[in-house]
Amino acid sequence: MNTTPIIDPLQGDFPEVIEEYLQHGCMKCISFNRRGTLLAAGCNDGSCVIWDFETRGIAKELRDNECSSPITSICWSKCGNRILASAADKSVSLWDVVSGNRIKRIVLQQTPLQVRLHPGSSPSLCLACPLSCAPIIVDLNTGSTTLLKVSVPEGSNGPAPASRNKCFDGTTSFTPTAACFSKYGKLVYLGNSKGEILVIDHKDGEVRAMIPISGGSVVKNIVFSRNGQYLLTNSNDRVIRIYENLLPLKDEVRALDDLNGRLSDLSGVEKLKAVGSKCLTLFREFQDAITKVHWKVPCFSGDGEWVVGGSASKGEHKIYVWDRAGHLVKILEGPKEALIDLAWHPVRPIVVSVSLNGIVYIWAKDYTESWSAFAPDFKELEENEEYVEREDEFDLNPDTEKIKGSDANEDEEVDILAVEKDPAFSDSDMSQEELCFLPATPIRDVAEQQEDKFIEISSKIVDSNNSGSPLSEEAGPNGHTSNNASSPVEDGAGGMRIKRKRKPSEKVLDLQDEKVKKPSKSSKASKSKSKSLVDQNNNGNGFHSDEISD
Repeated sequence: MNTTPIIDPLQGDFPEVIEEYLQHGCMKCISFNRRGTLLAAGCNDGSCVIWDFETRGIAKELRDNECSSPITSICWSKCGNRILASAADKSVSLWDVVSGNRIKRIVLQQTPLQVRLHPGSSPSLCLACPLSCAPIIVDLNTGSTTLLKVSVPEGSNGPAPASRNKCFDGTTSFTPTAACFSKYGKLVYLGNSKGEILVIDHKDGEVRAMIPISGGSVVKNIVFSRNGQYLLTNSNDRVIRIYENLLPLKDEVRALDDLNGRLSDLSGVEKLKAVGSKCLTLFREFQDAITKVHWKVPCFSGDGEWVVGGSASKGEHKIYVWDRAGHLVKILEGPKEALIDLAWHPVRPIVVSVSLNGIVYIWAKDYTESWSAFAPDFKELEENEEYVEREDEFDLNPDTEKIKGSDANEDEEVDILAVEKDPAFSDSDMSQEELCFLPATPIRDVAEQQEDKFIEISSKIVDSNNSGSPLSEEAGPNGHTSNNASSPVEDGAGGMRIKRKRKPSEKVLDLQDEKVKKPSKSSKASKSKSKSLVDQNNNGNGFHSDEISD
């Protein structure tokens, strides 16, 4: 139980405030690619949108005519060139990111709540966790499915009788079961409704180890840290637990075989528990000891040093941040909207969360400017001071100071496409074939587009109203003038009528005032011509006034 106070926020690098938000339709789930340069989001209309996270622009939109149901889960392949998405219509779709084409679509028997691609370089398998049955291994090439066991027999004489919340044969279950691949995808870690973690070899479907969870509550979420050293579980008892992985990452199957050989004197559940004690060990427990809040989505930070949990309470958008030692360091409070999904950036201290209204919020660290960081000899001044330069400060000494030439070869071609190896990734040797960026088209704000269009239309209306003088009118076939043909508002039955949807802005009103105050040259000419005609009529058909008086 966590009763320690919040520690000093300056001690850690974690998000603090909402930096920006993304909006495109109604988004439901999110996932970063391996480098964190692209963010994929599944929408309520069955489409998937890919954001360029550096420019915050839309790089690609994946849309399937056969799917109009909400996306329930989305994930990337390790190389970033594939995206797997599950929908509420029981379908699982694999997409090619570069071309935007759908590669495969498989319809399952149950609605998948979560899907995960195999962490291999060219995945052909995926793990699906349906709504009301056991997790499934799906072969994306053939479409075949394999159910995983969600429990083990209590005794050696056979399975115990099944109940509403328990499943022993892998065919019937009324509680969604959480599962995930290990770091290299050789094992599946499954959290069942009995409060147990099962370690399963997905190739033969056999349970290799079992780790009971204290309390025995239903496991809602289970996920590995990126380095594979820690496993996180979220249970119905409102506790987030962190387990340390004791198995070697690349030889975990061989290590399990060795453990089973050394424990050959045991059998059944006792043997599975004995092997499980050598696989995982409880490291920390996290919970809100005051409010006892349920957790919607927990996850690790990119480096595994921080743990975040999104509150499942309705009407609030709260994210709790702990360090791995168990100290609560920050509570992020967002808008009055329920939280449905979140993800931590793989490299940077950024958390992205999704609200119930379909808006994606980007939480980042609140940086303060430090002017002394620009140069080692830079000194901040409390107030303005007159600078007195040295006598020889700006003198050139060509004899003593020789300008060194550049060592760079100007004829050498510069590679701007290759991605440098990042030490934050253990297997960054695959960066050459990894997809990191997509061309993004900047999109202007909708409000700016509407205002520019309204200004253009208003200026046309003002010009048409001020150009009604006889000199600017065009004569019709009968010699009559017509100035209504050029007005965009007074078109005929076949024309388009413009409707003002909002009050003119101050910029539009100022533009109209300038048009009224500065009449056109044609208006001035027409007024002078009209005045001369009136003078002639008043003077008696062109005679001068002095002649009439005589």
